[in-house]
Amino acid sequence: MEEPENTSEQPVMWKRYFLHISYDGTNYHGWQRQLNSHSVQEEIESALRKLLRQEKVITVGCGRTDTGVHARDFYLHFNAEKPITDKAEILFKLNLMLPKDIGLFGLWQVADLTHARFNANERSYEYHIHQRRDPFIERFSTFYPWPLDIERMNEAAAMLLPYKDFAAFCKSGGGQKTTLCDLHEARWERHDYKLVFHIRANRFLRNMVRAVVGTLLEVGRGKMDLAEFKAIIEGGKRTQAGQTAPAQGLHLTRIVYPADKIQPID
Repeated sequence: MEEPENTSEQPVMWKRYFLHISYDGTNYHGWQRQLNSHSVQEEIESALRKLLRQEKVITVGCGRTDTGVHARDFYLHFNAEKPITDKAEILFKLNLMLPKDIGLFGLWQVADLTHARFNANERSYEYHIHQRRDPFIERFSTFYPWPLDIERMNEAAAMLLPYKDFAAFCKSGGGQKTTLCDLHEARWERHDYKLVFHIRANRFLRNMVRAVVGTLLEVGRGKMDLAEFKAIIEGGKRTQAGQTAPAQGLHLTRIVYPADKIQPID
């Protein structure tokens, strides 16, 4: 008996694309798609499905941000069933379709195995604090009116750099496979009544930056000395560190990839 003729469709030739975006996280339960919660990922995937006329679009972000956290520099990848020939037009239409608190400013094709999360080798965050009322920055900065010793806070921040294990600043139940990070920068700056904390590393644990900030604020208020801060790092217990700082002050500001990893291929 003859074999039946193969009438199946030809396999889809997927193409992988990177999107470069930013968003105000105030109205979202973070980047990550969640059941019964509004997320940035959900908004972008919905727009891509409609615009590309593609039944399913799954995006993968360079990381995840918590509820209310902002991202000035964020990358994601997705696969398209058909090549996107006019990327400028697609980008223009996506920006019209999406809410005004999400902005897209780069779209390009990359090699098939390029990964937005796993190929990133450095991430930077800022945490913003204002010490007098300012209605124009309330969405993006935390009001903290108590006096702070920024020099002492910088002494404590510098103590973080030699360490690798940051379990003391990791949210319990965060699903982390490891609590090890390579920290490259941790410092405070003052600009009049505003303070900005800069932190840079190869990776971050869940809630890590906000836990570090909350603990450093206790140092700045004189509620914790440097020896106690060091003991917290070495103790590795989240219950010993300070409170988690509010979400609205946190901004993901920079994602770095190796030069050869996200080059356009078309």
